[in-house]
Amino acid sequence: RKQKAISMQKTLVTIAVAASLGLGATAAQAATLDDVIAKDYVQCGVTGGVPGFSAPDANNVWSGLEVDFCRAVAAAVFDDPDKVRFTPLTSQERFAALSAGEIDILSRTTTWTMSRDTDLGITFAGVMYYDGQGFMVRESDGIASAMDLSGAAICIESGTTTELNAADYFETNGLEYSPVVFTDQDEVVKAFEDGRCDVYTTDASALAAERSKFANPDEYTILPEIISKEPLGPSVRQGDDQWFYINRWTYYALLEAEELGVTQANVDEMLGSDNPAIKRLLGVEGEFGAPIGLSNDWAYRIVKHVGNYGEAFDRHIGPDTEIGLERGLNALWTDGGIQYAMPIR
Repeated sequence: RKQKAISMQKTLVTIAVAASLGLGATAAQAATLDDVIAKDYVQCGVTGGVPGFSAPDANNVWSGLEVDFCRAVAAAVFDDPDKVRFTPLTSQERFAALSAGEIDILSRTTTWTMSRDTDLGITFAGVMYYDGQGFMVRESDGIASAMDLSGAAICIESGTTTELNAADYFETNGLEYSPVVFTDQDEVVKAFEDGRCDVYTTDASALAAERSKFANPDEYTILPEIISKEPLGPSVRQGDDQWFYINRWTYYALLEAEELGVTQANVDEMLGSDNPAIKRLLGVEGEFGAPIGLSNDWAYRIVKHVGNYGEAFDRHIGPDTEIGLERGLNALWTDGGIQYAMPIR
């Protein structure tokens, strides 16, 4: 705590000095890349454990789609995807941890909303997974639709868009319900498993992820209704444009690589491609690293160490995993989805 207090005091002094010089908050805060390089790792805020997105194994090795985003940033900066450390955070802790500088990136099943983007001093870098809120029930209860949930006790995590969406949905449809609220995701899941509520609601992807951990997944049904838009993506602190651009363009590089057919397996071969877009992506042509403080092969490093977006998706949550999610909206725009990379040029 003493160290945190000292760190916060230094930050306030720096901002005060910058303000006196007319530099503003941006100059005071624009040091994340320098700090990351100095400590030699990226600090990434994640969930306590949602399979497929961010979860540790028995050896405390983290993996998942959101983990891979942080590993991609580490690859871009250090040419080493392992130079990243993970901080498990609850929904209540996550934004404060990012604002206080305890983490460099928040990549934790977090929905991009207007209030979060404008009121919390954070900025979203992209959407790693387009999701929506759903409901899970026990197969034995014979519930086929969310419209049949009037009077149900519903397990919900507090401090989330899930809580607000549920209230909106039941009010709009004239249905009664009893919220059973917990502060931690694991508590919500256990309460549902223990029968303390009839329904578990959260993002549909998380429902599928949690169901995969149940002893008998077939005993649970995810209802067909999706009641909200939940664009889940990584965010960084406002006021440091360079660090924001590094994270934003890491996201776009993952997508661009998939669009161009550049994979972890063929990236070295693709260095010799005649395609101008591939040359720019991999740093063979142009100078796209210097403006964001990185070497020219920053995107090559990402694909070499982590792969492209589609590879990460298939590896962690795709149809051949226990979670078994289809690409759907998260397919590339060329395949009927809405994932779309801004051009590197």
